[in-house]
Amino acid sequence: MSGDQHEASELPGMPDMLPGPTGRPLRTFPEPAPLSSHGPARIIALCNQKGGVGKTTTTISLGAALAEYGRRVLAIDFDPQGALSAGLGVASHDVPTIYDLLIGREKDIRQTIQSTSTPGLDVVPANIDLSAAEVHLVNEVAREQILARVLRPVLDEYDVILVDCQPSLGLLTVNALTAAHGVLIPLECEYFALRGVALLVETIEKVKDRLNPALELDAILATMYDSRTLHSREVLQRVVDAFGDSVLETVIGRTVKFPDATVAGTPITTFAPDHPAAGAYRQLARELIARGHAA
Repeated sequence: MSGDQHEASELPGMPDMLPGPTGRPLRTFPEPAPLSSHGPARIIALCNQKGGVGKTTTTISLGAALAEYGRRVLAIDFDPQGALSAGLGVASHDVPTIYDLLIGREKDIRQTIQSTSTPGLDVVPANIDLSAAEVHLVNEVAREQILARVLRPVLDEYDVILVDCQPSLGLLTVNALTAAHGVLIPLECEYFALRGVALLVETIEKVKDRLNPALELDAILATMYDSRTLHSREVLQRVVDAFGDSVLETVIGRTVKFPDATVAGTPITTFAPDHPAAGAYRQLARELIARGHAA
């Protein structure tokens, strides 16, 4: 189902229980009530060891949508490619980054936080320096828990912290999973993307067992869905068959607006606020709040 179809269920007079792309009734999630105070933050790691599945786009767009609903959001660029920083239009060179925090060059995370053009959405940037972090951290004591320690001072200042992980299951991703309360897996509706999910879930279970007993698989988000292709529909059905209610009802369709927004350095909710893709991410924010995965 495209973003247009998601938004159609919210039009006056439209039924609320049309069949959705996941085969379940498509509900309209209510707009969340304003928060009377902020914090402590719930940390959500956006993970998938396959690249190009929409992790960064989802981190940016979900963060912006949550901020629109009055949530204070901190996005952590945890990928040496720095796509999150670029997509939010913030500087990532000649400024303190997450790498400086991880290796102890910078002690205070507040010195690395940058505001974005979206009120309520802040970011800790990254650049190619982060690619050296695993080498630096390999001999550190409790090396899997460094990100958790870095984030601790600002937990009470935000409602949600989103960690945009690199496409890998290495030490950086393990750090993100050790710090997180929940994991959101963006999954491209394509067969080869589906194959790696079992390995990722196995990694999540290992981290939960050995490092972070509080870690939960929050949900799987189907991305790059094209209802016109049988392949997309079949892959989505297989994911629902395998993971049931862990698959979100919200589905993100393909659109050229996402790369356009990235080039502009602004979230889709600002770049094209009335586009169905922006509506789909607002729906995602509402669904996560309704499920209790976000404040």
